[in-house]
Amino acid sequence: MTQFAARVLYFFASLIGRLPWSWQQRLGDAVAAAWQRRDGREARVVRVNLRLAYPELLPAEREQWQQAIVRTTARQAVETLRLWTRPHAENLALLREQHGTELFDAALAAGKGLIVAAPHYGNWELLNQWLAARTPLAILYKPPESPVGEAFLNLVRADTDAQRVTQVRAEGAAVRQLWKRLNAGGVVGILPDQQPKAGDGEFAPFFGVEALTMTLLGRLAERTGAPVLFCYCERIDQHPDGPGFALRVETAPAGIADPDPRRACAALNQAVERIARRDPAQYQWTYKRYTLRPSGDGRDNPYRAIETDRH
Repeated sequence: MTQFAARVLYFFASLIGRLPWSWQQRLGDAVAAAWQRRDGREARVVRVNLRLAYPELLPAEREQWQQAIVRTTARQAVETLRLWTRPHAENLALLREQHGTELFDAALAAGKGLIVAAPHYGNWELLNQWLAARTPLAILYKPPESPVGEAFLNLVRADTDAQRVTQVRAEGAAVRQLWKRLNAGGVVGILPDQQPKAGDGEFAPFFGVEALTMTLLGRLAERTGAPVLFCYCERIDQHPDGPGFALRVETAPAGIADPDPRRACAALNQAVERIARRDPAQYQWTYKRYTLRPSGDGRDNPYRAIETDRH
């Protein structure tokens, strides 16, 4: 039943994916308007995150940013349904520009393994497809709580690249799998800005606020010697015939492989923050990044009111 339900979801996603781009944009805008009108979870989480990360903004400015982020997030959700259900070659034509690909090619040629850090900025699903077109790779992912959701995710991310993409669940055996692939000269993709479980990370500043940050990426970089590249697909235009993206590949700061986990996490967060500041509307501010607080911080979970209302 799980696989059947996932295929039903895929069918409806493909119907939305076949709509003209202009219709998809309107659908995304309608979803954003509904989130705002209901003051839904997404709209409220963005508001909390902006208050924490950009305290210098005036209330009117913060409200403008919040509306832009919610609109972009909703449009991207609809846009991703198209990317998941249309041929990858068609999707990759949306990349109008490519910058830093020589860094990627050089890292592959060196044969020492490669860690791709892909922040939740722009459209990371399009980035996944570009990576799979260039090289076999393993992608670390946090499985959805629903078995149907996970089956759907595996279905849409496999597509024609099923033999080139190994999806690794972010749990116990993941470290061993990623370690083996890097030591064999392979490529690993990691979303570096998800909050790990308590005890699996280190607190480090992110937009001036202590955030629990994964130590896995830094440990892999230090112990395997594999280089780290930050990669993202940044939205650069929006037309009725579809959005345009720029693929960007950038070197990671030297401290990302520091043996001191806090220093490594600080370097990681600094790199993600620099990318997110390029265009805050393209960053995933609907994610509850600061749920867990350091011991003695004195501040409670800033999303507690949202979580309480949900129950």
